[in-house]
Amino acid sequence: MKSKKRIVLAYSGGLDTSIILKWLQENYNAEVICYTADIGQEIDRKKIIKNAKKLGVKKILIKNLKNVFVKDYVFPMIRGHAIYEGVYLLGTSIARPLIAKDQIATAKKFKAYAVSHGATGKGNDQIRFELGYHYFNKKIKVIAPWRVWKLRSRTDLINYAKKHHIAIPKDKRGAPPFSVDDNLFHTSTEGKILENPKNSAPEFIFQRTTSPEKAPSKAMFITINFKNGDPIGINGKKMSPEKILNKLNFVAGRNGIGRVDLVENRFLGIKSRGVYETPGGTLLIQAHRAIESVTLDKKTMHKKDSIMPRYAELIYNGYWFSKERFKLQKIVDLKRNKVNGSVKLKLYKGNITIQSRDTKSSAYSMKKVSFEENKSFNKSNVEKFINFHKKKLEK
Repeated sequence: MKSKKRIVLAYSGGLDTSIILKWLQENYNAEVICYTADIGQEIDRKKIIKNAKKLGVKKILIKNLKNVFVKDYVFPMIRGHAIYEGVYLLGTSIARPLIAKDQIATAKKFKAYAVSHGATGKGNDQIRFELGYHYFNKKIKVIAPWRVWKLRSRTDLINYAKKHHIAIPKDKRGAPPFSVDDNLFHTSTEGKILENPKNSAPEFIFQRTTSPEKAPSKAMFITINFKNGDPIGINGKKMSPEKILNKLNFVAGRNGIGRVDLVENRFLGIKSRGVYETPGGTLLIQAHRAIESVTLDKKTMHKKDSIMPRYAELIYNGYWFSKERFKLQKIVDLKRNKVNGSVKLKLYKGNITIQSRDTKSSAYSMKKVSFEENKSFNKSNVEKFINFHKKKLEK
């Protein structure tokens, strides 16, 4: 007997992807393989397996990608100081390329002819997933239910779930108050009460950060150690990338650090309001800039700053695997071998203060900047330097 074709579905175990799973079974004569990438989101393994098995799924894969996510995706982005539209640290954007890559690898392993995702038809994630799919397999079929099925509302989904005896969480019996996406790097909250930019974000939506008002009244100090541009430890203790970010998330979140409320411009042209929590990432990006300030030369730093907006935009738009992003990453990493040392931070009620920078690098010269008279800096050349630029001003 000829075996069925296979589809690999990015599956969370929740209501929406369970409905997609059933819909795929109804509309495609294929075996559905449920694939979950564990990148540090709140995850219930038992629920994922239970819900998939109830719908007749035989292959259920839950991959632990947390360390890979931080080391190969978050850290390179931190080295680039990527910030989209001035404030967004790209927590959702950076997760999608890894999921797409591993989903395609899973499809190859099981000889699946198609992959499917649950991203909506108005969002950025459908683009990010599908550009990733395309990079690793240009011929694979992509099934995006939200763009093709006839289920148009939350009510339609609830009715479909009831018809097929799919468990409906109590908080999903009406339109949810907000939509949440999370991973080890961040948590994003969107929708409903936040859709009107006139509304303040209610305190109850924040999941990993304490409000600055309720944060400890005593300052906390933490030192991040860097080697070749990446964090390698905290307070002198070496740790894995995953553990470093976990630790920084905890201490920063406890001290009210990492909240952002913005109205962003989506790739498709729609404006969207989101509330993001990126506690550990906020510490990392400030500490990384601080260590670069004493280890890199002016030309390298300014070149990185000049390309950053484009670099961030590429990540936001789903172009992580593009030739242009690869090219910019080479510029970002040109002298990363010089970025070594440690940065001590003071955390207090939502604020971060750089306390000290410690490095063996010779990029920063105390002799040259000292107000004490010394012979290491020739001040007689300054007048020539100014006169040269006066002439350039007149051109």
